[in-house]
Amino acid sequence: MSDRPRVLFVGRARYRLPLPSWLVPKWDAIEQEVDYRVLGAAAEGSHGHAERFRLSPPVRPRMLDGAAFHLLLPWRVRRELREFRPHVVVASDPFVGASVLAGCALAQSPAKVVVEVHGDWQTFTRGYGSPARRLLSPLTDRIAAFALRRADATRALSDFTSSLIESVRGRPASATFPTYSDLTAFRAEPVQPLPERPTAVFVGMLEAYKNIDGMASAWRRLVAVRPDSLLLIVGNGKRRHVVEALVRDLPDQVEYYPELPPDGVAAALDRSTVLVLPSWPEGLGRVVIEAFARGRGVVATGAGGVLDLVTNGIEGILIPPADTDALVETLRRIFAEPALAARLGRAGEQRYPAWHQTAADFAQQTRALVDRTLSGEAS
Repeated sequence: MSDRPRVLFVGRARYRLPLPSWLVPKWDAIEQEVDYRVLGAAAEGSHGHAERFRLSPPVRPRMLDGAAFHLLLPWRVRRELREFRPHVVVASDPFVGASVLAGCALAQSPAKVVVEVHGDWQTFTRGYGSPARRLLSPLTDRIAAFALRRADATRALSDFTSSLIESVRGRPASATFPTYSDLTAFRAEPVQPLPERPTAVFVGMLEAYKNIDGMASAWRRLVAVRPDSLLLIVGNGKRRHVVEALVRDLPDQVEYYPELPPDGVAAALDRSTVLVLPSWPEGLGRVVIEAFARGRGVVATGAGGVLDLVTNGIEGILIPPADTDALVETLRRIFAEPALAARLGRAGEQRYPAWHQTAADFAQQTRALVDRTLSGEAS
């Protein structure tokens, strides 16, 4: 083996080539540590191949895209195993991990497999898209468990996702560290004072597990008593129609942005009094770290990886999952008490450095996990 082990990263993340500037530092740093290749999906309108990226184009109709990706993935993995001959394959989630294990069997490859857990895999069928996906839950739960048990090593993003791994493997994750995010845009300008208008901001996927419906219901009730309030929503997903209906009904109290670049998200946070995150499971909650960087506190459900980031009453106020009454009352209280909102924001800003991570930090932690996997110490 050379000084740099060969690592194949496999996932369903969509990449646009050439890479956007905010992704370049991550892969430049990875290249310093390992000889890598990425097997993923191409963004709409992007070509699918570069020296280190092998990307499949979107499938039409889009509703079949996910199924097609996973069905073809074992054969794509087999090809990369034979051409690139990686020492380690890193799968971005347990379902990808199952396809990677199948590809290894097809190629009769000795490559070690690392399976990552970024969130609760049960949301794949219970929290995304149509409720009919729940019918697949028994099958997908078994697939996820199979991949985690057969993996040579695992990686978690938080204590919460490590506990999910432990529930299947009987031991915590082999390594726990967050994925690198370019937070330059969130620290480029001095932290701004809270706005005069009481404003909440939501940033994330518009999917059932984010409790979009509960947030919309709570906001309708809140503006009945605080018509001066504003809700900024940034994101896209299957529950977009819920947000669009909210905008139609409350055009003066809701603004919607399907997508914003990092500096746009930072600007939205600057316009806000508080970040609202009513989801029921969060693997970690990267947007919470972004809010901390901009000196904003959080109203979130006390579940999942949020508990790694937020101490109730310090950087934010935690409420029970799916408790619309608590969400309405907490937002009303924060909007009525600017001093409370400011105190939460200052605490969040003080907490931010503990979660700041450079691209080099992430790459070095990844290399350490690869080395431990190859030596057998990470099992």
